[in-house]
Order: sequence, then C-alpha cells, then structure tokens
Amino acid sequence: MSFTVVILAAGKGSRMESSIAKPLHKIAGFEMIAWVLEAAKNAGAEHIIPVIGEDMADLASFLSDYCVAIQKKANGTASAVRAALPYIKNFNQPIIVLYADTPFITKDIIQSLFQKISSGNDICVLGFSTDSPSGYGRLIQTSEGALKSIIEESEADESEKTIKNVNAGIMAFNGNIIEVILEKIIPSNSKKEYFLTDAVSLGFEHNLNVDFVLADKKCVIGINNRDQLAIAEMHAQNYLRKKAMLAGVTMVAPETVFLRRDTRLSQDVTIEPNVIFGSNVSLAKKCHIKSFCYLEDCTIGEGNVIGPFARIRPNTITEKNVKIGNFVEVKKSNINRGTKISHLSYIGDTIIGENANIGAGTITCNFDGYKKYTTNIGSGAFIGSNTSLIAPLNIGENVIIGAGSVITEDTPSESLSLSRTKQKTIVGGSKKITKRQKKHL
Repeated sequence: MSFTVVILAAGKGSRMESSIAKPLHKIAGFEMIAWVLEAAKNAGAEHIIPVIGEDMADLASFLSDYCVAIQKKANGTASAVRAALPYIKNFNQPIIVLYADTPFITKDIIQSLFQKISSGNDICVLGFSTDSPSGYGRLIQTSEGALKSIIEESEADESEKTIKNVNAGIMAFNGNIIEVILEKIIPSNSKKEYFLTDAVSLGFEHNLNVDFVLADKKCVIGINNRDQLAIAEMHAQNYLRKKAMLAGVTMVAPETVFLRRDTRLSQDVTIEPNVIFGSNVSLAKKCHIKSFCYLEDCTIGEGNVIGPFARIRPNTITEKNVKIGNFVEVKKSNINRGTKISHLSYIGDTIIGENANIGAGTITCNFDGYKKYTTNIGSGAFIGSNTSLIAPLNIGENVIIGAGSVITEDTPSESLSLSRTKQKTIVGGSKKITKRQKKHL
C-alpha cells in the first residue's frame, strides 16, 4: 500500500521580508519545497498535493507539474488540509501532512509515519525530544503512554512545561477518518483559525488510535525568517561536506567550501579553501580544485587540476588530466585530455583537442555583438601568449601560433601562424616625447 502526501505551503511568510514565496527560498541551491518534494517521492508517495495561497503565482508556476490545492483564506493548518481533500484520490491509504518550510524531513521519517498508520493507528504525530522545550507544543501522554493531546506552551501548567517531547507539526492520518476529524475542528482563538493539532485531542476523545514518533531535531527545523534560513544553510552545508568527506573527498578547510545539493564529487578529489560550487557540477576521481575557484554546470574529468582563482562556467566538459590554471575562465567548451590552459585566459564556445597548450593571455573572441561563434583548436596545438583568436576559426593539429598574434583565418595542421607587425625602434624617441610633455605642463 502506498500513501498520499499533502504539503502545506500557503503561509505568507511575512517574516522573510521578501516578495518571493517562502517555500521558494533556497538552501544549498534548492528551494525549500523542493527538498520536501524529493523526500516525499523517495519515501514512495503515490500522490503529492501542495496547498498554496491564492496570490502565490511564483509558487504555482514552480509547482506546475503537480495537482495544486488553493487555500482561499489563511485561517489555519486544518483549513489548509481541508482544501486538499477534493484532490485526494484514495482515502483508503495513509495521508501524511508535511510542511514546505521544514525542508530536512527525510524519507525514513516519512516511512515511519506511514508504517504507524499502516499498522493500525488513526493519527500519528511527529515530535522530537529536547532539553530546551520552551516555545514548542508539548506532547501530553496518558499513564499508558498513549498520546492524548498537544498543549501549547501558553496553555501548559508548570508540570506540563517540563515535558521534553514536543510537537514538530508534521502528522499522518488514516485516510478513512481524516474528513470526519477535520469537520470537528473548531476555531480555537480570536483569529478564527483552525489548528490541525486539535485533531489529536479529538481523536483521543473519540477512541481513535493516536500515537507519535520522535525524530532528530535537525530533521524537523522550521524556517520562518532569514536568520533561520542562514542557520538551515549552515546545517545543510555541514551535512553535504561531511557526506563528501566520508565518501573519500579531501577538504583542506571544509568550512570554507560551499556545495549544492546536486554537487557530485568522486573519490580522491581534493578541494582547497574557498571553493564554491554552483549547480550541476560533477568531478571525476583525483581532481584537485585549488583555492578561490567557482564552478557551475560543468563536468570535470579525472585528474584535472583547476585553479587557483579559476572560473568554470556552464556547459563546460573536460577530459582526463586537463589543467586549467590561475585566472582562467572557461565557458561552453569541450577540452580534451592532457590540454593545458595555465594562466590568464578566456576560452568560450571552443573545442580543444588533446595535449594542446594555450599560452597566457589567450582569448577566444567568440562574440561579434550579435552572434556567438565557435573556435576549434586541434590536438597538439601550441597557442602563444597574448593571442586573440577571432571566431569562427579552425586551428589545425600541431599548429604553432606566435605570441602576440591576432588570428582571423583558419590555419592548416602542422603550420606556423603569426600576425605581428614589424617592430620599429626610434633611437632617442622617448626623450623627444618627454620634452613635448614638459612643455604642456
């Protein structure tokens, strides 16, 4: 048997102080709600129903592949779940309610909730245990250990305030009872809000089987403002770094390396301090990324040495044993094995063969103001320093380009090309210029 997931994402998120819907704020490069969606899918959810507000066009666009429910009036979590009911296809399976601003929920936790409902419980609450329960709703149990209610701190007595098991907000239901329970929830404050937590006491009063499971607090942290978002980013980065290092990656100063959730690092990769990974980066074995590099949307081959201070931009692919050195920028290029681009170069829209050498200061001039053009550099080519290659251009195999050249025409294999004008030296010329300058002072 599978289950349905309802993701509550209709909150205004006013404390984020942002025009962007709160669930779209990113952690390790991915939207908060994307983390929740992935966990639900990995846990085996058959249907996923996000619930959003009426005026959340950006979030609706992001969720265009899902059947989205609209909570027309922001009047509580129970009301939000009620908005999802018309979209639930199968009430004979468990229904798990998640939150878009609780991004670190895991597939294992979701599956544990599913198992609780599958094994005969009607309602199951997710909680966590903490020595600092202040601010959280307490899980109130009977003497036999059954969960009978959730008491908010403002309503708890002194004894209840000492309870360390607290509510994380996430809940699971037997689909056959959820409609009945939601109908029984009444507004519980001056704002006329319907709280999903009231389902616990209602379930207990109606002799339903109500239980709870405890999770690690780090997996259920909620995000309501930018400060909490930064804390969540720190947690995510620490997790991703540790995961990479335990898988065989060396980080010289891991706290200075920033990964995305989709960064793929192989064994024996070494990453020096102050390296940032953008989206969709893949590093093969034994790569060495030196300090102060930025990489995004690229595939880096085995044994590459990158940096320091290199920038690898989207749609770049390198083969084995490529070297890209200091202050080199590469974009939308394929660089074959053994090629070296060691210093101060820009390589864009370029295909470079094997074992080529690109001298310092080389620029592929790929844009004429209207269109981008491709440069092809053959295997074994030697491009002298401070050379401008004006695309579209084909440089043959084993070509030598003299330093300081501007190359505008194709060069056949095994050729030597250079375009410097003849040097002219005027003896004493500098003195004449200096005298003229002094007259104008």
